Amino acid sequence: MARARLALLGVFSLAVLTGACASSGASPKPFPFPGSSSAARPRAERPPDAAGASGDAYAITSTALSLRGIRYRNGGTEPRSGFDCSGFTQYVFAQHGYALPREVREQYELGRTVKPKDVVAGDLVFFTTTAPGPTHVGIALGGDEFIHAPSSTGVVRIDHMSTSYWSRRFLKARRLN
Repeated sequence: MARARLALLGVFSLAVLTGACASSGASPKPFPFPGSSSAARPRAERPPDAAGASGDAYAITSTALSLRGIRYRNGGTEPRSGFDCSGFTQYVFAQHGYALPREVREQYELGRTVKPKDVVAGDLVFFTTTAPGPTHVGIALGGDEFIHAPSSTGVVRIDHMSTSYWSRRFLKARRLN
């Protein structure tokens, strides 16, 4: 009996550590915006653009990069306690006045679709990992790099979309506009 419980605990732990974010539905706290109240407000102007001329793409990716090493936490929405994938993207964009919904599937509906060859820094990139459809999201950094909060290593990190794991699971990229 004890051996069966130990085996079950091991399988559960492995699933948690190797699965990627599918958003837990946790309700995030509102994020502060410079010069405003702490309530999230939508802002569609000045989206990251394909020419890379927008300061937003640089600022957004800079914020995302500053969070490298923050631990993964399912349902996490802030640096102190950790992030899951959609909590990470929601937090990063909120720091620049963009109100993203909490769930991966809701973020998947934002903006406009971008062809894989046209992905630029600041675009949201979506993958299918734990179930059919969009279950994981990250932020493109340029080239084939993206930053995200995966559970497999437990921290916010940079990965390459061209690796066999991510390339087979890529669904689409979206640009806010």
